[in-house]
Amino acid sequence: MRPIAAALMSAFLLAGAPSLHAEMSPDEIAKLGTELTPNGAIKAGNADGSIPEWTGGMTKPPAGWDRTKGYADPFKDEKPLFTITAANVDQYGDKVSPGMKAMLKKFPNQAMPVYKTHRTFAHPTEVYEATKKGAATAKVAGLDIQNYDLPGTPFPVPKSGVEAMYNHTTKYFGGYKACRDWLPVRSSGDYYRVGFCEHMVQGQNFEPRQDNRVFSFFGGYDAPSTLIGTIYLVHDPIDYTEGSREAWIYNAGQRRVRRAPDLAYDNIDDGTEGLRTTDDYWGFHGALDRYDWKLVGKKEMFIPYNAYKQMNPELKYADMVDKGGLKPDLMRYELHRVWVVEATLKPGTAHVLSKRVFYLDEDSHTVALADGYDGRGNLWRVYTYPLVQAYDAGVMFQTNFVTLDITNGNYMVTALINERPQPAYEWNQKGKADDFSTAAIRRRGVR
Repeated sequence: MRPIAAALMSAFLLAGAPSLHAEMSPDEIAKLGTELTPNGAIKAGNADGSIPEWTGGMTKPPAGWDRTKGYADPFKDEKPLFTITAANVDQYGDKVSPGMKAMLKKFPNQAMPVYKTHRTFAHPTEVYEATKKGAATAKVAGLDIQNYDLPGTPFPVPKSGVEAMYNHTTKYFGGYKACRDWLPVRSSGDYYRVGFCEHMVQGQNFEPRQDNRVFSFFGGYDAPSTLIGTIYLVHDPIDYTEGSREAWIYNAGQRRVRRAPDLAYDNIDDGTEGLRTTDDYWGFHGALDRYDWKLVGKKEMFIPYNAYKQMNPELKYADMVDKGGLKPDLMRYELHRVWVVEATLKPGTAHVLSKRVFYLDEDSHTVALADGYDGRGNLWRVYTYPLVQAYDAGVMFQTNFVTLDITNGNYMVTALINERPQPAYEWNQKGKADDFSTAAIRRRGVR
């Protein structure tokens, strides 16, 4: 490892204590785009080159790309460097998360094929500029994020668990529309399809822009028939100390809109068979107030990355599911640096998970893996959130993420698009307040 990168890594690994006043100094900000990437990651590779230098990420589609056929895999001709299995997982030490180790040992059919690392993450130039500008003022006091507005990463070099999680929950995507599927899968292999269409827009993409609004969300089911006509509307603030989530639900049978204050935390969403809580979506989203957050540090780990193979529209869901998760030959793991954040349930609060450990990709500040523990402190749920760079939009997002109940083998895979018309994602969406109002939910509900 280069001397500068080694010094930075040593400093970051010690950065575990909460901070009440975390503006980056002018000297630190000057490193963004030089020693650090514009998003705060170590730009240099690691000592043996297994993690390469970041050189700008993937900003253009592969040659000849036809977007009507979905995202083409730029690395389709690559072969695994090696494969981690139940038989050899222990030799890789803490580069494999406890959850992934448990998954491999419980389901010997599962494996982690490890490929060459590609640091494909990239954002538009204007988002990098906003990150650099905001880094001079953004700070956290308790759970209160101050002097920050979208877009941009508020804490490019986080100094606390709260800062790291704010980086994840405010990550840039602008706005998108997508119709996707999820499959609750029993240990027997039986499953059914739930279809869900969503429209989500961040505050800076509204006309006029919406301050302290991390996103507005419309979502509704288009399968199965028992759920068709159920629609959700959610307004989420950037800072929950300045306001709370506002949520509404429209029920086709009742033909009315009602407030949905329980659409948060460990609420069980319809059609998930109890396998996913509301705040599991995207790894984590929502208020931070039920947990104490600790930044453990930074380390190198094998995480699901550049998972374009999973999005192939020629695949059918029946050919993708397996015991313990998706078939391992569809998976792709790479060695990346991650921020590790531990969340411990506060005394006097309630959640089905007493402890959660999140592994955030250093380049994008996005959750790629997570482990969830039950009230007795036992590993209960294992989460994989494979990352993909939308090279046409400057957005890194999660595809086909899996929530596995390690105790009984049931799991749920979310964000499938393989059997959907392509292109499944419409990026760079704009929004207007009237489009995300209770009047709008009524209009959509009676169509």
